[in-house]
Amino acid sequence: MQIARTTVQRIYESARKKLADAIVDGCPLRIEGGDFWPCNGHGVNCGYDECFKQKYSQQYKKEKGDYIMKIAVTYENGQIFQHFGHTEQFKIYDVQDGKIIQSQIVGTNGSGHGALAGVLNALNADVLICGGIGGGAQAALAAAGIKLYGGVSGNADDAVAALIAGELDYNPDVKCSHHDHNHGEEHTCGDHGCGGEHHCGQ
Repeated sequence: MQIARTTVQRIYESARKKLADAIVDGCPLRIEGGDFWPCNGHGVNCGYDECFKQKYSQQYKKEKGDYIMKIAVTYENGQIFQHFGHTEQFKIYDVQDGKIIQSQIVGTNGSGHGALAGVLNALNADVLICGGIGGGAQAALAAAGIKLYGGVSGNADDAVAALIAGELDYNPDVKCSHHDHNHGEEHTCGDHGCGGEHHCGQ
């Protein structure tokens, strides 16, 4: 590279820190150069035998001509979990002809923030009901074709019933404030139920 070894070490250290921030705090990470694609559970196998997205994709796939709508809700103890990026479970509802025909609780396998859009994509979700959600995750959901109903609280089953009836009270401009910040600042999001501080390093 024709640069000093100390310079290379600083580059590696910076890269490791940015990667850690992206994974732990859900900060955006731009990857450039080469051929790559994120695993969404569909299409080409990612090559990992224990890939949970591949398993979800097979388990929840829709057959051609299947008119079941899948509604996902961030879930905890019967309630809508209020911080999308920290949810550990989704409750998935299958709706046909305006009726819930089955529901199931599934884990997120430790995924967080924008990566959860890939989990929902693997689950073949059509709709997400949640509380607070950041802009990056909203963009990922939109790219996956998943309709968002954010800013919703209360009982998960009641929210789905209200959505089916066309009576769901939601916020089309929902924000999760700690996602819309400059790196290097600390933010709390007690309003969303996670109660922690978030920090994205440079």
